[in-house]
Amino acid sequence: MRKKMAMLLAMVTLVTTAGCGGSGEGGNSSAKTDNGNEGTNGAVEIEFWYGLGGILGETMEETIAEFNASQDEVVVKGVVQSSYDETSKMLQAAVASGEVPACYLGTHQTATTFAEKGVVEYLDDYIAADPDFDKDDIIDAFLDYCRDDEGHVYSLPAWGTTQVVYYRKDMFEEVGLDPDEVFATWQNVADAARKLQEHYSDVDDFFGFEPMSGMDCLMDMAYSNGASIVSEDGKTVTFNSDKFVEALETARQWINEEKIMGIHFGGDGWEYWYKTIDDVMQGRAGGYVGSSGDQGDLDFDIIAAHVQPGFNDHEPNPYVDPIAMAIVKKAPEEEKQAAFKWLTYLNTVGTKEFSMKTGYVPVRSSVKEDEEYKAYLEENPQALIPIEQAEIGRKKWVDPTGKVEQALSDACDLIEIENVPAKEALDEAAEIAQQALDEYWAAQ
Repeated sequence: MRKKMAMLLAMVTLVTTAGCGGSGEGGNSSAKTDNGNEGTNGAVEIEFWYGLGGILGETMEETIAEFNASQDEVVVKGVVQSSYDETSKMLQAAVASGEVPACYLGTHQTATTFAEKGVVEYLDDYIAADPDFDKDDIIDAFLDYCRDDEGHVYSLPAWGTTQVVYYRKDMFEEVGLDPDEVFATWQNVADAARKLQEHYSDVDDFFGFEPMSGMDCLMDMAYSNGASIVSEDGKTVTFNSDKFVEALETARQWINEEKIMGIHFGGDGWEYWYKTIDDVMQGRAGGYVGSSGDQGDLDFDIIAAHVQPGFNDHEPNPYVDPIAMAIVKKAPEEEKQAAFKWLTYLNTVGTKEFSMKTGYVPVRSSVKEDEEYKAYLEENPQALIPIEQAEIGRKKWVDPTGKVEQALSDACDLIEIENVPAKEALDEAAEIAQQALDEYWAAQ
């Protein structure tokens, strides 16, 4: 999760504030007093570090200001970093110095690492003490990223992302395609792509469908065929299993032999991603797989969204992942209590605001019953699709070695770009990955 997030971050110039006590964002005018944590009218002031820009940054500033105006117990002071990575680095330095913020926003991978190192506070006691906090309302696929193997919660999801299908409504209508039938299985998508390609044969460089290049889309196809990257115990590489090979070999044939599907790759940064979007927007493709966060770039007068297909007779099994927020363990207790109130607000009210303004996925199921959000969905029905997909989605496997996914990613490039048979590419990658996995477990 996160490609669209990276695009947004790359496209804007971020305001950077280094360290605790720098000028922050968020519409809050209170200053720290001599005791360092008491703001206007006795409210507890806390620092919240985040690395966002563009519409995401603007929305965060608005949300902080709205929270501060909604109550008089906590004043949040937003401190803007240049990115998620920068926030992580600054936080590590702050922990070492002892001058820490109360809470921060970052990737779920960072939160997991910090939990393992004892940097962030576990939230179970805070949740148990708050009768209004409904943990069951958080979509499981997002909460799974925020708790350990024993179910203890160390972070909260703020919003999420997943890759959904976007397609041209006008083209489907012209060719007589039922989107629910087409997107029931990847095999049906291929059939529809053939029909679209034949119908629009006079359009230069037209493809019936464009799966997004790279590892994520292919992984969703493989998992939706009942495959997995590793065994349940995490010790054996399984991405060269028959089901995995079948899914990726089929994709290779559609892209490189039948040429009913096309991909963009290479270029500068996220150039390939925007070229894919442009093909659909400009009538050079019937649809594509992209981020839930793409919705701000699409014209839904001609485009609609749909949940990803399954593969063969299997149900869809797409990944979902969240942006997470956590409380810093070294912060004073009263600041941690205040931070929990703010993070709860961001996890409930804020997740709705970010969904409506940015296209990302709200992390609570109850958002769909909110009257304001229901009105938003009336005008933007495509926004419901990522939520529906999140409720059936899976948690991404986290590579403890840093080498397994790299080997698999390289194999995916060989299959999609170099037209290497999937069995050959995956077998070679599996040898590299298994060695890395064996070395990791031997060191535990």
